[in-house]
Amino acid sequence: MRRLLSAAALAALLIAPGARADMLPGMRGMDHVGLTVPDIDQAIAFLTDVLGCSKPAYVIGPFKFNDDWMQVHLNVDPRAEIAKLAMVRCNNGSNVELFQYSAAGQNRTEPRNSDIGGHHLAFYVDDMNAAVAYLKGKGVRMLGDPTPFADGPIGGETIDYFLTPWGAQMELVSYPHGMNYEKDAPQKLWTPKDPAH
Repeated sequence: MRRLLSAAALAALLIAPGARADMLPGMRGMDHVGLTVPDIDQAIAFLTDVLGCSKPAYVIGPFKFNDDWMQVHLNVDPRAEIAKLAMVRCNNGSNVELFQYSAAGQNRTEPRNSDIGGHHLAFYVDDMNAAVAYLKGKGVRMLGDPTPFADGPIGGETIDYFLTPWGAQMELVSYPHGMNYEKDAPQKLWTPKDPAH
């Protein structure tokens, strides 16, 4: 049995580039990011009609349980209900899973990036100025102007944050000629502009 397990472990290491002994077994990468939104139809429309993500691969729900399944499995109030859940794909990147919950004591204020649990989604674009002009043309509220970085590890990157209709922060990011960190990094970060990177 020990010999069989060793062969299986060796096979896993050969199949998964960069695998380490202290790595989650079989982990290949991020599958999706989940967002809880106040109105799932509004969120789907924004992601698909404004940002250009795919129409949902599926929309399911409602989910409501009479036992403690929601609390045990999702760490929410046991009587919480997921009215709808939708999964969309955003071009060459991670999928986005949208939830519309109703629950006792639900915080309906979008967290800021500085709050614990604060978050944002970042979308890589080839042309920052064209992307900003497009979003402004769609009535999207931009948070300032694009900020290019010249120095340090993120030199070569330009960013610009924007708000969704429900107040979540999202970001445009572009580094068409790479970033400074890449010169000496033993491993480069994954990027949607070059997924084999």
